[in-house]
Amino acid sequence: MPAVQPPCKVLVSGANGYIAIWVVRTLLEKGYSVRGTIRSEEKAAHLRQLFSSYGDKHEVVVIEDITKEGAFDEAVKGVDAIEHTASPFHMNADDPDELINPAVNGTVGILKSALKYGQSVKRIVVTSSGAAVLRDTPTPCTFSELDWNEQCLEIVREKGRDAPNMMKYRASKTLAEKAAWEFWNKNKANVGWDLAVLNPPFVFGPAIQAIATPSTLGTSATLFYKHVAHPNSSGATNEFLASVGTAWIDVRDLAEAHVLSLEKEAAGGERIIVSAGLWKWQDFIDAANTISPPPKLATGGLPKGNPGAGTGHPSTVHLLHYDTTKASRILGLKYRTMAETTRDTLADYEAKGW
Repeated sequence: MPAVQPPCKVLVSGANGYIAIWVVRTLLEKGYSVRGTIRSEEKAAHLRQLFSSYGDKHEVVVIEDITKEGAFDEAVKGVDAIEHTASPFHMNADDPDELINPAVNGTVGILKSALKYGQSVKRIVVTSSGAAVLRDTPTPCTFSELDWNEQCLEIVREKGRDAPNMMKYRASKTLAEKAAWEFWNKNKANVGWDLAVLNPPFVFGPAIQAIATPSTLGTSATLFYKHVAHPNSSGATNEFLASVGTAWIDVRDLAEAHVLSLEKEAAGGERIIVSAGLWKWQDFIDAANTISPPPKLATGGLPKGNPGAGTGHPSTVHLLHYDTTKASRILGLKYRTMAETTRDTLADYEAKGW
């Protein structure tokens, strides 16, 4: 028996976000009803227009501040499952708590609401991150769901505001996920739902959220645009393009993983790393240059970098590896290729006139 199946109603938090809006779309395409939360009424228009063909199977509710006590109390009523994706991801926080508090409080808040008012909820899926799993290492290392990023917590504890911004972000994801498991383990005897957590790496792929210019893309999507869609990779050196990169997943495959995590009984009580594989910027650039005819971009053309100097090159080192056995076993997730993701992302830029 699937844990949840169509035509069940699913609550998706932060529904206008890069990942969440694909989750909404995938759920609707598979026959689910969706209630999406957003922070302001002005953000609702795009969602309503995009999913207008689904009629009353799609609804939008406004929650201005997800960290407020009881913020999700009304939203969880009458839904069969919850996909919690809302969490800040940016690299300009001064105080680590700017990222940590909303990440932790938003996650625990939605679980508290489900505890009090989610009588019909059967499963909650939380979007965590590979950031809560990995740590920086001097030599190659393979990480699994058994690993937790204690390194970032130590650095943020010691350095506070002076900690690197990436460490502040990683700490927010680690603490939010730890808080989710702690809450569920404490309350699982009193609820009719279980918890599943997804840990994706960098997320790339086309964007269907409301965005007018490349400057309003999210963090990982902005990096892709700068390095793969600009003739000189926004000034990055060939050495940088050949050496920088970790693991990735297409946003559409991540959305598929969210739906599978609702449906697969065995996903309950599990954290699951979902990753399509390894990348360096040069790999995406090489993939871009195989597209025929080449995309017509407003930036003036594609970068070249140093063709072939990426992942396949003998001197290339990947320090970070993920064991994705669990995603294969439990979800049966299939991944798009780098060529597909690159082609579709650049086609998206072209269609937007970028």
